[in-house]
Amino acid sequence: MNDALPVSARGLFKRYGELVAVDHVDLTVEKGDVFGYLGPNGAGKTTSLRMLLGLIRPTEGSINLFGRDPQVQGARALEGVAGFVEGPTFYPYLSARRNLRLLAAYDDGDSRSRIEELLDLVELRDRGEDKVGGFSHGMRQRLGIAGALLREPKLLLLDEPTTGLDPAGMRDMRDLVRRLAGEGITVLLSSHLLAEVEELCNRVAIIRKGRIVYEGQLHELLATAKSGYSLRSPQPEHARALLLNQAGIREVTSVDGTLRFQAEAVAALSIALGQARIGVTALVPETASLEELFLGMTEGEQAAGAEEAVA
Repeated sequence: MNDALPVSARGLFKRYGELVAVDHVDLTVEKGDVFGYLGPNGAGKTTSLRMLLGLIRPTEGSINLFGRDPQVQGARALEGVAGFVEGPTFYPYLSARRNLRLLAAYDDGDSRSRIEELLDLVELRDRGEDKVGGFSHGMRQRLGIAGALLREPKLLLLDEPTTGLDPAGMRDMRDLVRRLAGEGITVLLSSHLLAEVEELCNRVAIIRKGRIVYEGQLHELLATAKSGYSLRSPQPEHARALLLNQAGIREVTSVDGTLRFQAEAVAALSIALGQARIGVTALVPETASLEELFLGMTEGEQAAGAEEAVA
């Protein structure tokens, strides 16, 4: 594999009639990333992944996967690339092992020799002879990853891999993604589950109504959050009045008996509360979560039925 970026997309645009599904999107995924592609339902995530995998052609724009253009080189551009969009599909009347053998038959090399190893990796070896039609959603998702890994990819694209899983299944899927990243596989992960992204990803892009509103390091995005504080007091009205008149305190609000405000520091406030004999039961710093930042960037998103059909 050469030194080119795993994903370099520029000006990706996809139109369906009057509907613009993806609007001049730029994406850069670097080697070793666990890259989170975030957006509400209908924002354009899945359409973007379909274009990256060559499943649909962009109306405009360019895509390079490790320096290769799927529009020019076709399937050869997908060497070292694997994944699934909108969930993996298998023959339900065949066993897990037989489904993987059929997939391996499409590839050259020793894909078939890796089937048992991969069933072990996704913890399905004991169910290898069971028909996939009887598998749970989580088991099919894990089998989908096993199928993708048959090609020994350097880039793995996963579309909402934990959607529909129970908490244990979500935990197992996160652990699997961590293991794959630890083995040097670059992962592009589409999701709307923000806690999952915060746990797994080092870089993110946020898409809203087909347009990227943020791309960069996750820690840099989180660092943009305002630092705030919450204050609880048995004398909330007195405490609120003091906050409103205290230098350096701003954006004071009251929610369910808790006072929230913005400030650079609270040492002077602590002294002022003591001098005013206002009791304090809690004074703690608060940092905006990825969820709050995400909602701020995507506020007003309308996931209309037509958008959901193409996203």
